[in-house]
Amino acid sequence: MAAANPAEKSKSQATPIDLLNYDTAKLYTHVHPILLLSLYFYSFRSIVADPISTLSRTLLPLGVLQIAYVAICLPPTGSKDVVVEKRKPGEKKKAAPGKLESGINGKIIPAFLSLILSTLAATPLLFGILILFGAPITTHIFETGLCGAHIAFLSTIPLVYVHGVDGEKWKEIVGLLLPIDEVYGCMIGTMFGAWMGAVPIPLDWDREWQKWPITIVTGAYIGFAVGKLLGGTLLKGKRIKFE
Repeated sequence: MAAANPAEKSKSQATPIDLLNYDTAKLYTHVHPILLLSLYFYSFRSIVADPISTLSRTLLPLGVLQIAYVAICLPPTGSKDVVVEKRKPGEKKKAAPGKLESGINGKIIPAFLSLILSTLAATPLLFGILILFGAPITTHIFETGLCGAHIAFLSTIPLVYVHGVDGEKWKEIVGLLLPIDEVYGCMIGTMFGAWMGAVPIPLDWDREWQKWPITIVTGAYIGFAVGKLLGGTLLKGKRIKFE
């Protein structure tokens, strides 16, 4: 009997990521995209007038909102692999760590680490991808870098938080092998939205909002919200099929 293909094996074992099962998580997951889109569209006129300054300034609140989202709504990487300690009859239960310490170590620290990795690893990678896809090479360097940072914060912070940095897992993520869920939908929606955002740039409309990279970032934000919604509802558990 032939050995199972590793990709097929992981495909059969991978399951969608579920939200944490409490009311705050179920509420905030719907509030979060509203806050993100409100932040962006409130700043839209300023982005058109001064992209570098405004995109730089909005990175901080974007990072804070993403940290809040993952910490409130999502299980951190490894949380499913909890070992239940067995005790002998009559043996006293060991004192558990305080809720504050547990919350910081289990949620806040992984959330900040996800932010740092998205900044140091995903942002330069996306900067390079944007250049390969036609971003200006000799001009608009800062605009392209900030565009990459916004896309990285939207798409990779939740992914790193729930999946960690395991190389095999990230091969599945990049290869679109995982079942769709809310987190995966965020990534796919952000990337697809950014790609669709490039469509208006070459059109001869002579509008200020067409300049690089405003439509790319706008598409990424809208794509994040749409992908998050569809990934957590209609498309949850489905897989992308390649013919």
